[in-house]
Amino acid sequence: MEKSVKILLVDDEPDILEFVGFNLKKENYEVSTCNNGKDALNMALSYRPDLILMDVMMPGMDGIETCEEMRRHNELDGVIIVFLSARSEDYSLIAGLNAGADDYITKPVKPKVLITKLKSLLRRKSVSGLSEVEVTHTAKEKGIVIDKERYIVIKGNSEFLLPKKEFELLALLASKPKKLFSRDEIFRIVWGEDNYISDRTIDVHVRRIRKRVGHDVIKTVKGVGYRFVDQG
Repeated sequence: MEKSVKILLVDDEPDILEFVGFNLKKENYEVSTCNNGKDALNMALSYRPDLILMDVMMPGMDGIETCEEMRRHNELDGVIIVFLSARSEDYSLIAGLNAGADDYITKPVKPKVLITKLKSLLRRKSVSGLSEVEVTHTAKEKGIVIDKERYIVIKGNSEFLLPKKEFELLALLASKPKKLFSRDEIFRIVWGEDNYISDRTIDVHVRRIRKRVGHDVIKTVKGVGYRFVDQG
């Protein structure tokens, strides 16, 4: 019997919990709900969902803080985190992605569109978008080792545990250090052709990788895309 997909839905509005939860259950997802960040963290650690769909504006610990805290727990490695928020400003989107979210969806959103986005993200989890790339690539001569099993990047004497999309983006670029990857190529391979994400998503993920692994790892070619910086 196929394992059911578990989704944790977090929102302080009962109507959203009921409406979105109803539509998720129609797709045969196993859904649990809560209405604040603190409970969301505790439930995530015990429930171990495949995907967390969470509001940003919540009392007490908001969604951004909750996401950051979740990303500190190794038990939640690989869990997809998606924000569903009425806040559509660029700075809210950037804050959400910087906190470690895999995607940011603005309300209102039609149920069919929401389900399509979530299905796409879940497919990326079960069937890696990097099927074309050997992500076990080891670039010792460049001072970097990419560990697929642990989603860890080793540079020198330091280890960096990266969120799934950051890891896949860096692994893609490192797989062909001399190649310049266009933004469209990166979207297609890492996020998938049928996924809907903001144009700024790649920029935010690159900024996070540089902040954690080093600014000398990825080079931006304005108007075209990105390439891995050959350290050799």
